[in-house]
Amino acid sequence: MRLLVCGGAGFIGSNFIRHMLKTYPEYEIVNYDKLTYAGNLDNLADIEKNPRYHFVQGDIVDLEKVTETIKKFKIDHLINFAAETHVDKSIHGGCKDFVLTNTLGVQMLLDAARATGIQKMVNISTDEVYGALDLDEQAKFTESTPINPNMPYAAAKAGGDLMCHAYFVTHKTPVIVTHCSNNYGPYQFPEKLIPFFIFKLLAGQKVPVYGDGLNVRDWIHVLDHARALDLLLHKGEAGEVYNIGVDNERNNMEITKMILKIMGKGEDLIEYVADRPGHDRRYAIDASKILALGWQPEYTSAKFEQGLRETVEWYISHKDWVEKLQKRQKEFNPHIK
Repeated sequence: MRLLVCGGAGFIGSNFIRHMLKTYPEYEIVNYDKLTYAGNLDNLADIEKNPRYHFVQGDIVDLEKVTETIKKFKIDHLINFAAETHVDKSIHGGCKDFVLTNTLGVQMLLDAARATGIQKMVNISTDEVYGALDLDEQAKFTESTPINPNMPYAAAKAGGDLMCHAYFVTHKTPVIVTHCSNNYGPYQFPEKLIPFFIFKLLAGQKVPVYGDGLNVRDWIHVLDHARALDLLLHKGEAGEVYNIGVDNERNNMEITKMILKIMGKGEDLIEYVADRPGHDRRYAIDASKILALGWQPEYTSAKFEQGLRETVEWYISHKDWVEKLQKRQKEFNPHIK
């Protein structure tokens, strides 16, 4: 396989590239990344000299460059992680870049895939496109749950999802869409909850918790996500949507207290702040479809505390990585007061 990974310098993409190079010694991978603020080649410093790994800096909105890259490296499969992903930024900083990348960018990749005869494309989306669930209901998102996004970020991602569906129906473009729950693990940019709180505590600062702290998310280790995408790249059916999650619902306060405990800090470091506008109350994934395909996650709900502890220890033990990011960006999530 000659695989184009769009957005491979980010959190999930870099973990996926490392997994694929380790698992398939005959595969070649081209990492195509714009290197926006969250793109970080330090995430892949350990494999940058691997002869089966190549890096091209580029924007997925640039159809000509994407197509040129596919042809140059004789790419036959494509997976897209490239996205603007920070929900708060889409609310407080405007959402133009979100629409350009998450919707138009996906369309450009679909056009490139059609023009070059890509055998299979996988577009990484989010469970947030489904909207929200109530705290007191038992329902979970299935692949047939109607798309009903509430956040600008999620709306832009839904646009990309619908483009994938339309291109499959209209042009038979062999594309798969995935909806995954919240990821955690190493190399995550510290605007997201878990690394954000770890960075705060390492700096001796309080951790800001939105609202009452009871918003629920379904948490998955990034390596389990990578293994799920590996399976879909090989065995997933074109035109289908697959939900990815490990049935690990936790509210934000539970996550916060677990991080404090692991880092040996007291709950007096919790600081309640004004809630995010339109904050979705609960997400929960029904992953029956991909489980039936043979996916077996390692970090199940029962092993979440272990996975979270390993994640905290990774950030503590990778001080150079942390300090480089802190030099690049002095403050993360400055809108949270």
